[in-house]
Amino acid sequence: MSTVLEQQLRPRARSYESNWRERVGDFRRFLMRNPNLVWGVIFLMALLLFAVIGARVTDSKDAYPLAAPPLLPPSADYPFGTDRLGRDLFATIIAGIPLTFTVGLLAGLIGLVIGALFGFISGYYGGRIDAFINGIVDVGLTIPGLMVLIILGISFSGRLTVGGMALIVGVIAWLRPARIIRSQVLTLRSRPYVEVARLSGMSGMEIIFLELMPNLLPFLAASLVAAVSQAVLASIGLEALGLGPIEAPTLGMTIYWAILDGAVINRWWWWWLPPITVISILFLGLFLLSMGLDEIANPRVRERI
Repeated sequence: MSTVLEQQLRPRARSYESNWRERVGDFRRFLMRNPNLVWGVIFLMALLLFAVIGARVTDSKDAYPLAAPPLLPPSADYPFGTDRLGRDLFATIIAGIPLTFTVGLLAGLIGLVIGALFGFISGYYGGRIDAFINGIVDVGLTIPGLMVLIILGISFSGRLTVGGMALIVGVIAWLRPARIIRSQVLTLRSRPYVEVARLSGMSGMEIIFLELMPNLLPFLAASLVAAVSQAVLASIGLEALGLGPIEAPTLGMTIYWAILDGAVINRWWWWWLPPITVISILFLGLFLLSMGLDEIANPRVRERI
């Protein structure tokens, strides 16, 4: 009896093992033909690992003023030196990486959620709803985003927190995702499976969440990475102008203090070089990750490859 059972189970085990090896091989080939995705993940994971390890070997209090002697060049005790305010710049960079990424991620999520909601509703329902939402988006895209952010930043100057900064950046971050997602929904709402769902009695919101949204998940993931990149750029720009959370040791505020105290003119290169280097790596990682996800989200790119 056991021999017969073993003979029946052995082909199933071989089939499962063959399918698993085939999936692993497909994933390996996908990574080999998509180096942008691999390098983007490597850069972002390297920054994350740097921040995690650095947080274990530094004290978060050193990222604030009067924690060390001012204007010390890099040394064994202070690998990135200190600034004029007496902050350990190594501790400041370690604390600034997660704070800056948190601002970008929160603002990107806010922009994508609001933009996706309006984009799906506008593209699926059409008519007056589409005209109204599309009109708001058209007007919003004609207004310089930086001007709006500066006005909002000045209005809350000195009272901003990291969460408040993310909210301000997310206020205008939804316009472009709404436009792009609407165009994608317009091409999907006439597909046969959507017509079948409509004839089966599903409501509009059920079709959006159960039929349209799952088919656009890769596109939404790529849009999220692009939204985070734009939000990080906008937040760093505001902070470099002095309109960010003054007390938070973010990368943008580190650049602001370096500009305010004349670090470039006085040749205190260790003050401005580390945050600019980290920001460059962060943007490069997000850019490569966005390009890598484009193969999954964009059918034209996928067909060409």
